[in-house]
Amino acid sequence: MDLLAVHRIEQASFSEPWPYAAFETFLNTPGFLVADGGGIVGFVVANLLADSARQVGHVKDLAVAPGSRSQGIGGRLLDRAIAVLSNQGATAIKLEVRESNDPARSLYESRGFEHRRTAASYYADGEDALVLVRPA
Repeated sequence: MDLLAVHRIEQASFSEPWPYAAFETFLNTPGFLVADGGGIVGFVVANLLADSARQVGHVKDLAVAPGSRSQGIGGRLLDRAIAVLSNQGATAIKLEVRESNDPARSLYESRGFEHRRTAASYYADGEDALVLVRPA
């Protein structure tokens, strides 16, 4: 897997991108998936929360290269991540999204995610995150 390409997409997509080493941590795990269209055009990182009393999946990161957006790639990646988490035994799946990220919120809501709570000042710039949850 071309982690450098994944990291470039991360940097182009987020004002607070993950460091390269964070992706190395998830390399070769079932929930680290990429969309490849002659090169990596998107990715998702998802896993089961280890400290949860019940099996909760967590979509940690999802991004699509700027030139490949609005083609359904993010939705297909999210659908696959949901399937992987369900197959691993998750009973619910959660994620956090910037309150201002309307395109991502629309995608998540179209896949059955519902607003559970707001995490105040979740991001370094002070913006709140919406915590969204859906059944697995």
